[in-house]
Amino acid sequence: MYPSGMQWLNYHHLLYFWVVAREGTITAACNELNLAQPTISAQLRSLERSLGEKLFTRVGRNLALTETGRVVYRYADEIFSLGRDLLDTVQGRPTGRPLRFNVGVADVLPKLVAYRLLEPALHLPEQVQLVCYEGSPSQLLARLAVYELDLVLSDSPIGPDVKVRAFNHLLGECGVSIFGTKDLAAKYRRRFPKSLDGAPFITPTANTALRRAIEHWFDSEDIRPTVLGEFEDSALLKVFGQAGVGLFAAPTVIEKEVQRQYGVKVVGRLESVRERFYAISVEKKVKHPAVLAIADEARQNLFG
Repeated sequence: MYPSGMQWLNYHHLLYFWVVAREGTITAACNELNLAQPTISAQLRSLERSLGEKLFTRVGRNLALTETGRVVYRYADEIFSLGRDLLDTVQGRPTGRPLRFNVGVADVLPKLVAYRLLEPALHLPEQVQLVCYEGSPSQLLARLAVYELDLVLSDSPIGPDVKVRAFNHLLGECGVSIFGTKDLAAKYRRRFPKSLDGAPFITPTANTALRRAIEHWFDSEDIRPTVLGEFEDSALLKVFGQAGVGLFAAPTVIEKEVQRQYGVKVVGRLESVRERFYAISVEKKVKHPAVLAIADEARQNLFG
């Protein structure tokens, strides 16, 4: 006996929606399901009526998911994946299904920092399938809002002007180190940090928290380096630094990795310049086991 008033989902309708969304057109879904087009169209309309939302919008000859459609598709994908696991379990076949963890990494975040932050998620007792997406913070937050992502990693918190219901979780902060090739480091290590005045320097682009923090520090110390390049990609910036184009800055927390990977030396450290790192989620209180592992490791060890 079902509780009175409880709504129940028609899984046949959901299956047809899932196949149409996956295939991109109703015609392709008809071939996959071996059903007539009017049948599938009617089932989609029934699903939309039961949910009270449009799931598709037409783009040319194809169908594109609405925001609600993307949310429903993600749940449908999980539901039918669990259904396959159920059959495998009943029939005695191992599922081997890891916990899926969708993460957005802001393109301004140094790749070495992203790796250090995400690594704990790979060492949980439960196997995790890590899926990483890179993009601008605004793009990633839009995907977070419709539950396509479990987490966004960024070097800055979500601002009050962003119309996304999400929460900032500060993972930690650290100072900034200045790096250069062996020759450059030997030359500019003397009289550091005053030696940076007029020194060849390569920087991140202006849309990064690191660039803003360094520029503020340069202004406060009346230091004017000679900026020879600006780079949106932090890894590319370090490659140019490795080639001796100029000095560059990176978070002190990855100091050893930067020296080892790029063969550079530390010129000096700017302890008063702080880099902060955030996990942004739709949860005010974090519950996802992978996010909990990331936050605990970052706060207790990485930045502790």
